Amino acid sequence: MQNPSLLSAAVLAGALSALAAGCGEERSDGALVDEAPVGTSHGALACSTRITYGDRWIHPGHPEQYDVASGLVTWDGSCVNEGTNSYAVLSNGWKPYFTGRDACVMALDTTDCTGATSCATRVTYGSAWLHPAGHPAQYDDVGGRVTWDRGCTNASPNSYTVLSNDWAPYFSGSNACGVALRYTGCGGLYQNPVVPVDCADPGVIHDGTQYVAACTSGGAANAFPLRTSKDLVTWTAAGNIFPSARRPTWATGDYWAPEIHKVGSRYIAYFTARHQDGKLSIGAATATSALGPFTDLGQPLVHDAGMGMIDATFFQDTAGVPYLVWKADGNAVGQSTPLYGQTLSADGLSLTGTRRTLMSNTLAWEGGVVEAPWVVARGGYYYLFYSGNSYANSTYAVGVARATSPLGPYTKLGNPILKTAGGWVGPGHNSVVTGPGGDTVMVYHAWNSAHTARVMLVDAITWPNGWPAVPEAPSAGSRPMP
Repeated sequence: MQNPSLLSAAVLAGALSALAAGCGEERSDGALVDEAPVGTSHGALACSTRITYGDRWIHPGHPEQYDVASGLVTWDGSCVNEGTNSYAVLSNGWKPYFTGRDACVMALDTTDCTGATSCATRVTYGSAWLHPAGHPAQYDDVGGRVTWDRGCTNASPNSYTVLSNDWAPYFSGSNACGVALRYTGCGGLYQNPVVPVDCADPGVIHDGTQYVAACTSGGAANAFPLRTSKDLVTWTAAGNIFPSARRPTWATGDYWAPEIHKVGSRYIAYFTARHQDGKLSIGAATATSALGPFTDLGQPLVHDAGMGMIDATFFQDTAGVPYLVWKADGNAVGQSTPLYGQTLSADGLSLTGTRRTLMSNTLAWEGGVVEAPWVVARGGYYYLFYSGNSYANSTYAVGVARATSPLGPYTKLGNPILKTAGGWVGPGHNSVVTGPGGDTVMVYHAWNSAHTARVMLVDAITWPNGWPAVPEAPSAGSRPMP
């Protein structure tokens, strides 16, 4: 069904030009562009609204996933079902359609308009919603970002769904769940993957200006591709940690699992590579910028002639003491896979103190492997995120353990917090960062549907009951920007 709100780029540019000149112009769909939109005056910047449509939007002939409309455009959150599809009506009369019933999802973000607000979600329930006592409205307004994966569980004679904030609205009848989502002031929408090409084991930090991601490169001539982003969604290539001419002389290949961390006034890239003696080892290289150029130490930071050592991560405790955590590659020789932790020197370039075993593979879902650690200090705990089982298939997943001391003892949550779902296979090897909007965000890889690449995904972390969760992830549909 044709969406009457569609604007070609040329028509939109003409309309906005006319608006800036202070004169009205009739749009291609018959609507009149206001001479003086809400919140603006002639000679001032033009108030406009960017309307980003969810992934189910029906937009033939309109390649962009958004429109920019003059003036302040609003939507009350109502979603009208029509046959097998649904539609919303915006305040300017536009009527976007979406594939499926109760499928309306949009983000409205204003520029230079009066009354712009911080990020919020309106959750509008379908007509079958069973209102709680004393709740006559058909919607709830919530600060921040709330999502719905379109799941619906039957609980005869009714049904219910669970939203990302753990709300569980009930609906009259079987398979009757319906929720529309309106995001305002959240910066638009995105959809996974954020890097659609191979980007396994993403190590991501914020360097004070931008996010920087480094990914496994294996046997490629230029080791560890770098990418930068302002929003965790749009990424730009930014060279390599080790261009071919700067690769470490002690390493022969298998460049895996890079992470860049700021240590003191400089940056250190911790990484895995195969030593000339055949053992996987952990290296370190320094730079004054997160984008390099990096200078290798000239020898491994962690090397064991009897066992491969891989997957290093760095963190500082709440007193500022630096630590390295890494994995013994026991699964490669039929042994268990302990995760070790040890203090580092202040410059981050040598181990000090005593090595401690933080955990090993003990739970059924972990199979023969725990690996890919990342540690976060929060609320009096140290949370150790890790991946378990086989990276090559759907058994791979992310778990978490916590401790009150940086070197443990760590207590595992039990079940994984992120596993195969939503068309994504084997999610894992994550980083944890603070998103532009202030929320905690997980950046991780998963196999694409063709199983030809481990692409990079981003999803929000919540913290119910003192443990992290990644609700409705890996996400496949539209989500508000992190």
